[in-house]
Amino acid sequence: MSSFIRPARAGDIDALVALEAATFDYSQIGKRSFQRFLKGSSAHVFVLTAGQDSDALLGYSLMLTRKNSSVWRLYSIAVATQARGQGVGRQLLEHALAYARQGGASALSLEVKVDNRAAIELYRRYDFEVVDVLTDYYPGHADGYRMRLSFT
Repeated sequence: MSSFIRPARAGDIDALVALEAATFDYSQIGKRSFQRFLKGSSAHVFVLTAGQDSDALLGYSLMLTRKNSSVWRLYSIAVATQARGQGVGRQLLEHALAYARQGGASALSLEVKVDNRAAIELYRRYDFEVVDVLTDYYPGHADGYRMRLSFT
């Protein structure tokens, strides 16, 4: 598959919201939040499309930064249903890691549901470690893991 990763833009918002709704059944990012993320300087949103000239979103990643912290947060990675199992999540994660390192991050942290085996396996392959168990973190009383990868 020929794919292309680029910064998200305002014209992607409807597709981002649709991808979010198709991927997550909890804590979905809405249109206003995506608009705010794209305008702000502390959010870094990237989309993976089918090619450089394509607007078909196969996935996205969202990282958040804070002024007084060198630890970046990988807030979300979403992969379109039809693109799962094709390395889209891996490409987005590799891009996020490179971008965070380039941006001066000392580490990247994330939260993931304990039952999301595919995501946890992916993160472990890139040396993320569980640093905390988040009891009752997600809706429906689901637990989560906080995972972290240190670049230093």
